Amino acid sequence: MKKKITPFIENIAESGAACLVTMVQGNILALGLSHCIIASETGLVAGTAAAAAIVLAKTDNRVVIALVLGVVTAVVDYFIHPGMIGPIFLEAIITGVGAAILSYLVGTLIRRYRAKRAMAD
Repeated sequence: MKKKITPFIENIAESGAACLVTMVQGNILALGLSHCIIASETGLVAGTAAAAAIVLAKTDNRVVIALVLGVVTAVVDYFIHPGMIGPIFLEAIITGVGAAILSYLVGTLIRRYRAKRAMAD
């Protein structure tokens, strides 16, 4: 059960974190409650949709998972709130790219940690 829920939670967190950082353009000191609410909505919807797509695709390929999460996050971010950077879709694209990179890095680190832990046991 834990192995089924963990990727779902990871997807939500990665999508939400990417949205949060992009909204404030990296200025963490500018974070407000409204930013957190919007990022939570984006993370929840995008993470759930990406997790469902990944389960249906039956893949554990880190690149595919990162790409799916990135695309879904970009689309969801575009519909949840208007962009504040350049053209209306630019912020959504940046958020999607951020979510994809974050997903790939976090997933790779988790796999390496689990592999080292398994070798130690």
